[in-house]
Amino acid sequence: MARQSISFTKPNDEWLKSQVDSEEYSSKSELVNDLIRQARKQQAQIDWIKARLERAENSGFTHDSKEAILAESKSMLNG
Repeated sequence: MARQSISFTKPNDEWLKSQVDSEEYSSKSELVNDLIRQARKQQAQIDWIKARLERAENSGFTHDSKEAILAESKSMLNG
């Protein structure tokens, strides 16, 4: 695993410490890695939505119902 040295603002550092102190996470590193995983998953979802929108714009029309499009979008967002 790569080691990094990063600096946090005081409010962010205090929040990180409170998460570790509450035993939600065992260390700041674990918490930061979890936040990065969440951000990467969110970015993948955003990229998927953008690709769908671009495909829809380029196709001009879809035969999918509003309900089907909504269900597929919710399925993707919920993992």
